[in-house]
Amino acid sequence: MKNSANSFNQLRQVIAEAEQKYGRQPGSVKLLAVTKTRPFEDISSAIDCGQTDFAENYVQEALGKITAINDPRLTWHFIGPIQSNKTRVIAENFHWVHSLDRAKIAQRLNDMRPDQLPPINICIQINISHEQNKSGIHPDALKDMVQVCTTLPRLRLRGLMTLPAPSDDFDQQRIPFRQLKEIFDVLNLSYPALDTLSMGTSHDMEAAIAEGSTMVRIGTALFGPRDYY
Repeated sequence: MKNSANSFNQLRQVIAEAEQKYGRQPGSVKLLAVTKTRPFEDISSAIDCGQTDFAENYVQEALGKITAINDPRLTWHFIGPIQSNKTRVIAENFHWVHSLDRAKIAQRLNDMRPDQLPPINICIQINISHEQNKSGIHPDALKDMVQVCTTLPRLRLRGLMTLPAPSDDFDQQRIPFRQLKEIFDVLNLSYPALDTLSMGTSHDMEAAIAEGSTMVRIGTALFGPRDYY
């Protein structure tokens, strides 16, 4: 992997500079380290750099890491597609879910969340680019999904997430993030406790920060290219 300390320091500086450039409050954008396919050594190095929020896409891989590391200081975020038969593991082991896009899954997460744990933090995933093969709900379905989530006591709805269609053009990158921020702002009028816009990756985080992201999901920029297995 990259030199951990340098990577984290550089990325935190990039985030801080983007906050300043686009009129954001200092410290308003949280760094979420995406560790799918990464070995334990990468996570340990990240922890040594002060990183406490980690994201995983694959349930069984994540469970092995969470169990082995067993560090109560860490916050684990699930950001991948959710299968019905994986909801119990997610509900029992994660603090956040960013990829909720079905009422059935919301109900299962609620029902399977252990009573001794606080409500699980939820972001509803929006398919902002309307891609046929991508997870997430259509913006028109958001109102109904919010109503479902807010009636379930073991869920805490925090905000919205998106992974828009990729673009190498900065101005084009900003458009879907701006659209999600507009949707969020309207929703926030009725649900003022919402505080999270999970958007932006290694490829487009500056555009996401410019448009209001509060949490960027970064893997490659921290750890280098992935070795898929």
